[in-house]
Amino acid sequence: MAAAAAAVSVDEKLEKLRAEVAKFDQIRRVPLPHSTPPLHYENEKAGFISLVSRYLSGEAEQIEWSKIQTPTDEVVVPYDTLASPPEDLEETKKLLDKLVVLKLNGGLGTTMGCTGPKSVIEVRNGFTFLDLIVIQIESLNKKYGCSVPLLLMNSFNTHDDTQKIVEKYSNSNIEIHTFNQSQYPRIVTEDFLPLPSKGKSGKDGWYPPGHGDVFPSLNNSGKLDLLLAQGKEYVFVANSDNLGAIVDIKILNHLINNQNEYCMEVTPKTLADVKGGTLISYEGRVQLLEIAQVPDEHVNEFKSIEKFKIFNTNNLWVNLKAIKRLVESEALKMEIIPNPKEVDGVKVLQLETAAGAAIRFFDKAIGINVPRSRFLPVKATSDLLLVQSDLYTLVDGFVIRNPSRANPANPSIELGPEFKKVANFLARLKSIPSIVELDSLKVSGDVWFGSGITLKGKVTITAKSGAKLEIPDGAVLENKDVNGPEDL
Repeated sequence: MAAAAAAVSVDEKLEKLRAEVAKFDQIRRVPLPHSTPPLHYENEKAGFISLVSRYLSGEAEQIEWSKIQTPTDEVVVPYDTLASPPEDLEETKKLLDKLVVLKLNGGLGTTMGCTGPKSVIEVRNGFTFLDLIVIQIESLNKKYGCSVPLLLMNSFNTHDDTQKIVEKYSNSNIEIHTFNQSQYPRIVTEDFLPLPSKGKSGKDGWYPPGHGDVFPSLNNSGKLDLLLAQGKEYVFVANSDNLGAIVDIKILNHLINNQNEYCMEVTPKTLADVKGGTLISYEGRVQLLEIAQVPDEHVNEFKSIEKFKIFNTNNLWVNLKAIKRLVESEALKMEIIPNPKEVDGVKVLQLETAAGAAIRFFDKAIGINVPRSRFLPVKATSDLLLVQSDLYTLVDGFVIRNPSRANPANPSIELGPEFKKVANFLARLKSIPSIVELDSLKVSGDVWFGSGITLKGKVTITAKSGAKLEIPDGAVLENKDVNGPEDL
């Protein structure tokens, strides 16, 4: 009886939810051309109800730890075993003409104290993430005479700003498309009704459901059909804040020659990456294993870099026809990530999915174990310090690592809360210190840097509570603990 009652309550929840969602017109504001009524309003609403239904049914598959196998080199291919791409420019042009670059552009720069899309934060030499992406593809199109388009998947948070920003690229040699990912209502945990139904009609009532939504949104927006009609075959998907995620002809060539429908770039794990998802072989298929799926007793094993040596960079290469096939057959049932939040004291739930989890649904899916240089995300001002320093130079929009650094790993940098916002970070550094020979830097308290400073080895700078600590112009700090002016 209890099971029957529970089943009824799930059905009732879904019925009430469906009735409320049917009233919303915020979902998908841009109608497809020639579609009346706009079909993708319904596609998106159906996608949301399906996600909630799967969550309520508790369909999450438990990973059987004993069945996990380490992927072979056929499944996770070492980058240095890939064949060289064709030297002939015309052959390379043919390859690139099959490619589309898609950047995930739904995030705001709020964690770094910026308003608007994160992709418009200045990274280096006055250029933003978006500027660098455009310059890279421009130089590719110019060099090979190809036409690689750029797609930006926005969220409702970044859409309006991005539309204005991309106008400045109207004279570039790139076709730039923007489309919105889905806009789903947050669900009130108490009764499983949508938050916007409770009078929260502003942005707080809604959320973008993670980057796993890239596949249905590409289809619902009409962009997928447009790209297929242009003869495009592969999309390279990456986070807009990953400066290492550049077009790699060697990878594209491998995928086309081997007819791999999906490729995830992975890279060797360091102790800083222990929480990142990893690839496993599981029941004959390649699969992404995230920390959330790991039984408690195996978490330490998952975090070790002995057994699980690689992690997901979220640089993904996917066949467009395969996306179309799987979206239309509703086969992409990725693991659901429940994300609890609180809005004005009301407990709500966001249900999200990750694009990497789709790997197990594609045929001939592989990982490629790429150099660490293809993973250079800027998540915080400590990352900004790295990419603005003499550790890197900028060539044709590409961030190139300084060959004079002997250590293959980047220095670890920890900056205190005083440096968290970009404006404060820039104010506290007259110029970015030289860090080519730095191993680690830890800064806490009210610290200010002069210009022309050089940091080497392990450096810790701690201002005493209530005291301002200034590092003078031209200072060279090597393997030093600085707690006050007397240590300089």
